[in-house]
Amino acid sequence: MNRIAVYPGTFDPVTFGHLDIIRRGVRLVDRLVVAVAVNTEKQFLFSSQERMDFLREAVDTIPGVEVCQMNGLLVDFVRQLGADFVLRGLRAVSDFEYEFQMAGMNRKLYPEVETVFLVSGEETLFLSSRLVKEIAGMGGDVSRFTPPGVIPELKRRMMARLGRGPG
Repeated sequence: MNRIAVYPGTFDPVTFGHLDIIRRGVRLVDRLVVAVAVNTEKQFLFSSQERMDFLREAVDTIPGVEVCQMNGLLVDFVRQLGADFVLRGLRAVSDFEYEFQMAGMNRKLYPEVETVFLVSGEETLFLSSRLVKEIAGMGGDVSRFTPPGVIPELKRRMMARLGRGPG
């Protein structure tokens, strides 16, 4: 049996928390598709191509993982792939509330879809892309939170956004 899961997100930028979910999630399936969401309502620091490039570099040594762009509804993407379930990470109660609603809505739209939750590891429980961006913007060290390939451009863009360096 060829089991496929989709791990959707914005990954702006990818963090070690995302990579923890990817490493643990890929053990549950034959193929894990990391879907980089394009959301016109949201303002991203990185383009979808940049986010995919950062992710591809970060998962390069993890067999069974592929990275691609996702436009539109998650359930349509899952249906197109013939995926067995959606994989999501949970950090806190606030994540659960949002994710519970999303899983319910996805199930209404596509009853065959299941959502599987993985609780973040204790070393990444606190980690979010938003916090990583804030730390980088203040000139802080983000090397414990995000892959090395992301850091130079992350720092440059956040410092420029906050008026602390060249754009």
